[in-house]
Amino acid sequence: MVLHDLISYEVLRVIWWLLLGVLLIGFAIMDGFDLGTTTLLPFVAKGDTERRIVVNTIGPVWEGNQVWLVLGGGAIFAAWPAIYAVSFSGFYLAMFAILFALILRPVGFKYRSKRESARWRTTWDWMLFIGGFVPTLIFGVALGNVLQGVPFRLDDDLRIFYDGTFFGLLNPYALLAGLVCVAMLVMHGAAYLSTKTEGPINDRARAYGSVSALALIVLFALAGVWLYYGIDGYAFIGPVDASGPSNPLMNDVAREQGAWFVNYGRYPWMMLAPALGFIGAIGAFIGLKGSKPTLAMLSSGISVFGVVATPGVAMFPFILPSSEQPAASLTAWDSSSSHVTLFIMLICALIFVPIILAYTSWVYHIMWGKVTDKDINGGGHAY
Repeated sequence: MVLHDLISYEVLRVIWWLLLGVLLIGFAIMDGFDLGTTTLLPFVAKGDTERRIVVNTIGPVWEGNQVWLVLGGGAIFAAWPAIYAVSFSGFYLAMFAILFALILRPVGFKYRSKRESARWRTTWDWMLFIGGFVPTLIFGVALGNVLQGVPFRLDDDLRIFYDGTFFGLLNPYALLAGLVCVAMLVMHGAAYLSTKTEGPINDRARAYGSVSALALIVLFALAGVWLYYGIDGYAFIGPVDASGPSNPLMNDVAREQGAWFVNYGRYPWMMLAPALGFIGAIGAFIGLKGSKPTLAMLSSGISVFGVVATPGVAMFPFILPSSEQPAASLTAWDSSSSHVTLFIMLICALIFVPIILAYTSWVYHIMWGKVTDKDINGGGHAY
């Protein structure tokens, strides 16, 4: 027996669907508070010392946190090549905007304090804000478009044609999804600042975070109601071969109202995802209002997990549906790499992901504690 036959093709596809979700959720939780913190930077910190405190709360860890984004992109490229091809080519301008904004973050950290000029430093503070706010908004907008279906089609040779435009992505529901993402990560960033700062910065962060938690609850609920009543989901018509070849055109797909909610009736345990989104946000609000930073941070992470997992479990097995040609929709059953490739990648993931987790845990153990005025003025921090 060949080694990769130890795990069936269908099971490997499910495993890599789960691992992709783990990587995306890991990015949202770990790098999410970095994005939320820089989004909050111009508002929670007044004066140069306070802003340096905020920057130094994430300065030592943001690069390690961004590993989750790199891993997610790499997993899509290797495990789901068709999805990579459609998303990274169709969303090219949106991806470029995200990349440009993310580049501002390391440049801002490195150059912000190189000159004493207040104007210079304020400019870089707003560049850091852009580096946090723009990717957060666009990630949410992208998810909102995925839930509606992406305007691409395949010909008989499986060549991809994308018929959308950048401004077409900015439709009302996608913008709502973007606001959900912004509220979520601002809450998460505020919860992180509540654990890493004290005094006025802490007070302002808790105030902004409390409002963001409430906004997340309202916007998340509104997005769910709108999705159910106003947007058609996608469903298979007829049998599907979960171990078949990666050819979407072999399946029949139709758009149906409420299709994105069928999984919740079929697998009631999936309701845990949206429940955690709401419960975590409520817990974060209580923790932020009551000056309980540990509760706020844990609850915020739970909420991020729930909010990101909700569309994933609702859409399964669909990953990238097509609004132009529903039959071309990419799913876990027909858009993966080969059986052998998925097996080899799984072995690599089982080796390297625990190493990354161990290293990340060690870094946070070393960097634990609050950043104070004394730390900044004493010259012990780099930013």
